[in-house]
Amino acid sequence: MLFKKNVVIPEYYEFFNSVKIISGYKALEAIPFELGRLGAKRPIIITDKGVSQAGLVKIVVDSFGGTDVVIGAVFDETPQDSSNVVVNQIAAIYRANQCDSIIAVGGGSPIDTAKGVNIVITEDTDDLLKFMGNYRLNKPMKPFVVIPTTAGTGSEVTMAAVIANPEKNIKMQFTSDLMLPKFTVLDPRMTVSMPPKITAYTAMDALTHSVEAYIGTQKNPVSDAFATASMELIRNNVVTAVTDGSNKDVRLAMANAALLAGLAFSNSMVGIVHATAHATGGVCQVPHGIANSILLPYGLEFYMGKSPKVKENIDSLLLPLAGPEVYVQTPPAERAAKSVSTIKNMTSELKKLSGLPVRLSEAGVTEDKLESIAQATLNDGAIAFSPVEVSFEEALSIIKAAY
Repeated sequence: MLFKKNVVIPEYYEFFNSVKIISGYKALEAIPFELGRLGAKRPIIITDKGVSQAGLVKIVVDSFGGTDVVIGAVFDETPQDSSNVVVNQIAAIYRANQCDSIIAVGGGSPIDTAKGVNIVITEDTDDLLKFMGNYRLNKPMKPFVVIPTTAGTGSEVTMAAVIANPEKNIKMQFTSDLMLPKFTVLDPRMTVSMPPKITAYTAMDALTHSVEAYIGTQKNPVSDAFATASMELIRNNVVTAVTDGSNKDVRLAMANAALLAGLAFSNSMVGIVHATAHATGGVCQVPHGIANSILLPYGLEFYMGKSPKVKENIDSLLLPLAGPEVYVQTPPAERAAKSVSTIKNMTSELKKLSGLPVRLSEAGVTEDKLESIAQATLNDGAIAFSPVEVSFEEALSIIKAAY
């Protein structure tokens, strides 16, 4: 590798994302034109009850007024953890109503479900299990649009989906650039109804994506640019987003922050924080954004004690996390610790403002589950991308520190 101060250029890297991004205060109104360019005029909308009852689907449907696009069907019963059963149910509705495209409106579950539906329709199958894994898809997929209603997951620009198979008692993971949406729409009308606590933990979910992307094994100059831009947007806007959710400028900024984080981590990957967060969610049903928020500083502290190289990257995090003045005023030897304390201060403030948990015990995790979480961490796919190897004892130490 070539080194110049803290700038590292890998000897080789790849970066890919083909999603067109449409962002703005009337961005929804661009959908009919963009669908027309793809030869689509009869989409199915896939969402959940919460989004539908909040009136967000109506806003989307109203944006089609005066155009020749007809909504073929609306499915608003996507569960929190979707499954192949739901995917096949929606695919049948898609076929029965002669739809030609898919619009996902919501957070991670409706988006992942829509990706699964697209696989089933494109491959003319009812067995998603045949396509589980990495790059198992070969056919061009149906026109697919994502309208996120949270600012956290980044799923609108990622090439992955996780869908449960209750019969086999497994969670199926799919990865393929063919699953990427043709375009995604960021419109502040879609996120202004998020309550403060959800606003807080989805923001911390996005922050975790961008931080882990910046220190990941496949980090590169392109992912770094997206990750640092995301961190700066979150730093400057998260408090206002929580305290003044009707502020459309801030809502749009946070939606862009989540998208930028998604662009970063889908290429540079994540590590021990996500591995422990996935495990915590699986064992104790803690929402992923809350688990990420709690575990992020403790995962960073673990890295600092294990790898001087990763510590250098955590040093550099201070600039986007705290701003240039704090970065310059902090002695170089103290910057990594200051990065971590900055994150802890952020979550502490969000706890005061929204009730965001800052310890696993506050999120409903009981002490007798910690070893099970540590074991599940070692079996999580994200741990393969950790910059350092992690033992059971080390995973348990991170989880105990966060408890």
